[in-house]
Amino acid sequence: MAESLGEGEWRYAPVPGWGTLPEGWSLKETAAVAVDRQDRVYVFNRGEHPMVIFDREGKFLGSWGEGLFTRAHGLHLGPDDTLWCTDDGDHSVRKCTLDGRVLLTIGLPGKPAPYMSGKPFNRCTHTALSPEGDIYVSDGYGNAQVHKYSPEGKHLFSWGGSGTEPGQFNLPHNIVCDDAGLVYVADRESHRVQIFDGKGKYQGQWNNLHRPCSLFLGKGKCPCCYVGELGPALPVNIKAPNLGPRISVLSMEGKLLGRFGELGTEPGQFLSPHGLAVDSHGDIYVGEVAHTAWPRYNDGRPPPPEGVRSLQKLRKL
Repeated sequence: MAESLGEGEWRYAPVPGWGTLPEGWSLKETAAVAVDRQDRVYVFNRGEHPMVIFDREGKFLGSWGEGLFTRAHGLHLGPDDTLWCTDDGDHSVRKCTLDGRVLLTIGLPGKPAPYMSGKPFNRCTHTALSPEGDIYVSDGYGNAQVHKYSPEGKHLFSWGGSGTEPGQFNLPHNIVCDDAGLVYVADRESHRVQIFDGKGKYQGQWNNLHRPCSLFLGKGKCPCCYVGELGPALPVNIKAPNLGPRISVLSMEGKLLGRFGELGTEPGQFLSPHGLAVDSHGDIYVGEVAHTAWPRYNDGRPPPPEGVRSLQKLRKL
């Protein structure tokens, strides 16, 4: 196990075994993570208890979402302490209180739009909020769009389309919005993050990434963007160096500030960083879809019966 990861200002220590579950429980795989202002950690996972809550030290606090979600995918904490839960299995987004009460549902659960139709949703992936409270949804697996909604859930407009040109997408997998209203989209299979204004107009892109999968905007004195990169998936390059899986920290201009991680199952190593969150101390929580990734790196074999780790904490040094 590495004692520390990264360098300079961006150094972290793995916290082995963080997050104690009740006996017999399993996260299976963690799709997304969020942290509230009390540094409680919300873990949106694909086990039998879709939303599991821990305190900062990893003590189990509770769970909810049983029978509500089909396939956890994206999680965003709003400024009003609500959770936006994106379920790609039933093609919907739900706005929930911190204790699991559903306040708003966008999309028709269980009724996907036609594949690549441009209409919401076909396996939506993540949700973000503008400073005004408008809602952005990346619609990634069965579509190639970003959809914008009013705070009340009224569809305003969409942009995108399948392709590799600026403003087109090849699996828009994650989305965040900064305080200026700019929208950042992880265009995963085009190995870039594209940037738009609130009207969907292309502003630029970051290209120094490999299959960017998760995004988290860090604020404070040094605003930055944390990016979870899945790393290669093709047999020909799956174990090639310097491609991930890893975590990268970029300035808001796209300059690389820090980068760490490598393929593996030891603390501080990764299989598939799929969700990221950072608490008030600068500690990073990484959710991984480890069961999905395991066969890719192990000659097609299924995960071992005891499972593989899908959540870890990295303490800022």
